[in-house]
Amino acid sequence: MQSLSLPFSLWRRYRLASLALGANTWLVLAALFWTLSANRLFLGAALQGRSAAEPASWGFALALLLLVFSLHLLLLGLLATRWTLKPLLVLLTLGTAFASYFMQAYGVFLDPSMLRNVWRSDAAEARELLSPALLLHLLLYAGLPLLVLSRLRLRPEPSWLRAAGRRLALLGLALLTALASLFSIYQPFSSLMRNNKELRYLITPANYLWSGAAVAIGEARGAAHPRQPVGLDAAPGPSWAQRRKPLVLVLVVGETARDANWGLSGYARQTTPELAQLGVANLGPVLACGSNTEVSLPCMFSAVGRRDYDEARIRGQDSLLHVVARAGVSVQWRDNQSGCKGVCAGLPSEQVDAQNAPGLCAEGRCLDEGLVHDLGQRLQAAQGTQLWVLHMLGNHGPAYHRRYPREFARFQPECRSDDLQQCTAQQIVNAYDNALLYTDHLLARTIAQLKAQADKVDSLLIYVSDHGESLGEHGLFLHGLPYAIAPTVQTRVPMVAWASPGFAAGAGLAGDCLRRALQPQAQRPVSHDHLFHTVLGLLDVRSRVHEPAWDLSQGCRS
Repeated sequence: MQSLSLPFSLWRRYRLASLALGANTWLVLAALFWTLSANRLFLGAALQGRSAAEPASWGFALALLLLVFSLHLLLLGLLATRWTLKPLLVLLTLGTAFASYFMQAYGVFLDPSMLRNVWRSDAAEARELLSPALLLHLLLYAGLPLLVLSRLRLRPEPSWLRAAGRRLALLGLALLTALASLFSIYQPFSSLMRNNKELRYLITPANYLWSGAAVAIGEARGAAHPRQPVGLDAAPGPSWAQRRKPLVLVLVVGETARDANWGLSGYARQTTPELAQLGVANLGPVLACGSNTEVSLPCMFSAVGRRDYDEARIRGQDSLLHVVARAGVSVQWRDNQSGCKGVCAGLPSEQVDAQNAPGLCAEGRCLDEGLVHDLGQRLQAAQGTQLWVLHMLGNHGPAYHRRYPREFARFQPECRSDDLQQCTAQQIVNAYDNALLYTDHLLARTIAQLKAQADKVDSLLIYVSDHGESLGEHGLFLHGLPYAIAPTVQTRVPMVAWASPGFAAGAGLAGDCLRRALQPQAQRPVSHDHLFHTVLGLLDVRSRVHEPAWDLSQGCRS
């Protein structure tokens, strides 16, 4: 049996190795493979609501396939040369396999904000996304095609002139096919894309190529222009001269905490038992600036926020931290995540790691208690007016079980895998809720330390998450959907506040008024847009950039 299989194997390898194809044939095969293997989500979304029994649905589907195929053929035909063909196909095959897996596994859209998230991910974050399911997907959709690719030879063209003519003919045929396909379905297709603009980010690999180019161009433009100053007139208000104690505002930026699972907001489970005992003000649900950190973090610290959203303007201007620092506030950013996204550029900042948070770090990640391990010492040394920003790792998925010590694993059974597909829906929710329990503990511990120093330091704590999270609802996981279609669980986040007895007087505010201002009111829904102007008001920083209508403490100035 072995003697028969060996000649057959050698013959098959010889046939495959001797197969030579022209460059244009390679391009056609690659575009066809990606159209059929990586665009299931796009076709499913585009055909939603259409009946398979109607011939028009089949015609629409065929036209879509031809349109996607022609689009990628045009793209490849413009980029590939005889010398770049193989490297280009290798890179795109790998990139498309990764893209299709994460799109299918988590329901993400590869728009520019998601690509910016990918580029800014650190090694620990990327490692948590690795799984056996990803490896199997890569073997099928990258490994096998690359094996075939390695056995093929590029057939030489008789002359460059003939090669150029054939390439132009291919591009012309692809363009005609795309136009004919588009013309045949123009009315329903234009309506579909006009009403569902996010669908374009499901066309793979065009989605990540377009989005990646958009991010690269945006970053280059941003680097070429200096940050525009905001609040050049920022100055301390009258209350500064009357303060008898240091004043500290601790701003805790949560990660991936959604208001739907926040105990203080009425969740069926008590995920905030310690905060519930402290009488903190719960202001949620708060409308987030974005559905991912790359968008939300710069937005929530900007003067314009979501109500007048302009990404280039937000990223190109000073943040809240620069404005208050200009007035004389001592600012420090402490990070347990992937950086401040430009919010703290040029200001004092530090990263939590094993050296400054002993016993709290493992495998490149630290527990969030590393943010406050020395809070007592910092309070004792505090002088003047301080703003300390603590950027949490929080509920960052998919490895929710890695975000808390084992004593907080109270909701069982929990998902103990980094691959959410290996867990039931209830196990995922249990692990997520356990991480919220740890956030609750961290905030309660922080408040306890602020209370302990209340006779020496006037303090206020604000906690607000950057965005929410999907836990399997409608087949979606994690976060980062385009804001226009993001579900409320990704855009409604918790926010709490606590003030020491002396803070209101130290900030020049009426105490009773401040307590009322920090309570939720039906007629005044709170959003990330309030943060910039409320912090200016609480710290009594005067500037023309301050908008009283967005300051929750407005009217409490004594």
